[in-house]
Amino acid sequence: MNSLAPCVLGMIDGSMAGASRIGPAVDAIFWSLTITCTTVALAVGAYIAWCLVRYRRGSAAPRPRPRWPEWWWETIWIAATSVIFLAFYWAGARVYLRMEEPPPGAVPVDVVGRQWMWDIRHADGRREFNALHVPVGQPIQLRLSSEDVIHSFAVPAFRLKQDLVPGKTTVAWFEAMRPGRYPIYCDQYCGASHSEMNGEIVAETPADFSAWAAQTRDGNSSLARGRRLFVLDGCAGCHRGADRRRAPSLDGLYGRTVDLADGGHVPADDEYLRESIASPGRRIVAGYAATMPSYDGTLGVTDIADLVVYLRQLKAAAPRVASSR
Repeated sequence: MNSLAPCVLGMIDGSMAGASRIGPAVDAIFWSLTITCTTVALAVGAYIAWCLVRYRRGSAAPRPRPRWPEWWWETIWIAATSVIFLAFYWAGARVYLRMEEPPPGAVPVDVVGRQWMWDIRHADGRREFNALHVPVGQPIQLRLSSEDVIHSFAVPAFRLKQDLVPGKTTVAWFEAMRPGRYPIYCDQYCGASHSEMNGEIVAETPADFSAWAAQTRDGNSSLARGRRLFVLDGCAGCHRGADRRRAPSLDGLYGRTVDLADGGHVPADDEYLRESIASPGRRIVAGYAATMPSYDGTLGVTDIADLVVYLRQLKAAAPRVASSR
């Protein structure tokens, strides 16, 4: 499948126009560029055809010398096309920056791609496979990662496409503007069953979403699994014991500021927690030695995501800055 095909077909179809907040702006750029390029191509082609007929060999059409030097025409043409190009560049850059920066208050959702399914985790630990339930009118921030090969999370109706690269977390966002079911595709060839790696975003009214959330409240398998991993993989022995000399407590860590050994400071967000688990030696916490082993390769992407979900909800046990190492 061509990497742009679903999104382009979604724009041409037009049936899903306005399904997301960013969609109309993307469509405006797409159609303005298409109409402008088509108009210029037709105008130039028509003029060439007219010249071929009017000034064909043997015709009696006058052929006076040009009034202005050729470089005048070349300058005008280059200047005009440059202005048009810069106008599209400016408009496109504005839309691109909006697409890259999630709005304040966006709800985080973790999406892990693997051959051949979408593993989706909500902030409260609720877990879905090949489906994502969201309320209409609520910005959703997607934190995307891959467990095996390069995938691409594409929702044509939302004009959304973002690659998932192994070993890296990428970010995208959307805001559904009307209820409905919107297909999710893997837009990057990822193996034999690539065409079967589909899903859907289920956009519901706030009341319907609350009812769905209430029905699935006990399905926090990601939170429960993170709690088990925290104990079974030895995290609790260092980070939740009474002895704080080996490692700081993680209670109430999420969202706080951590002091680093090099004098810097870093917010304890999802990216920091993931890095602290996979590569703890990169940013050492002030007052502690680099004794924590790396879990990169020991824990998979989904395991780390479950641990992050668990660490988010740990309540503060004491008024002190803590760390995940």
